[in-house]
Amino acid sequence: MSRIMVGDVVGDFSLKSHTDATVDTASIAGKKILLSFHPLAWTEVCAKQMQSLEANFEALQSLGAVPLGFSVDSVPCKKAWAQSLNIQKVDLLSDFWPHGGLAARLGIFIDKFGFSERANIILDERRKAVFVKVYPLRELPDMIEVLEFLKK
Repeated sequence: MSRIMVGDVVGDFSLKSHTDATVDTASIAGKKILLSFHPLAWTEVCAKQMQSLEANFEALQSLGAVPLGFSVDSVPCKKAWAQSLNIQKVDLLSDFWPHGGLAARLGIFIDKFGFSERANIILDERRKAVFVKVYPLRELPDMIEVLEFLKK
C-alpha cells in the first residue's frame, strides 16, 4: 500500500495494549486519535517519543485527542518497557501480529527492517487522516507541532 496521506480514511481497528486490554478505536467515538508510531521499544529516541506522549497526555486530552503509541513489539515487551518508562496514562499498542499489520495498512512498515517508520498521524472523529508526518528514524517527533495543529 502507498503511504497514508491527509484525507485518507483509516477506519477503526483494535490492538492489544501493554496493559493486556484490547483497545478498539470504535470505543473512542467523538475523539481525535494521535497514532504515534515508533520503530522499536528499548531504544533511546523511541523512549523519549513515548515519554513525550505521556508528558502531554492531559494537553492532548484537553484538545479532544487520545494519544496511542505503536510498535511491532510484543505485549509482554511493551508491558515491561512501559513499566521501566513509568508510562501510566498512554496505551502502548502492540502491532505484533500480524507483524506490523496496522503499519503496513498505513503504508509505513519498512519490510527490510521489520518495523514501522517513526510517524505521527492524527485521525479525526470520522477516522480520516488530518495530519501525517513521517520522521527520520533517529529524529524525535515534535510534540509542540502536534499540539499546535490540534489547537487549530
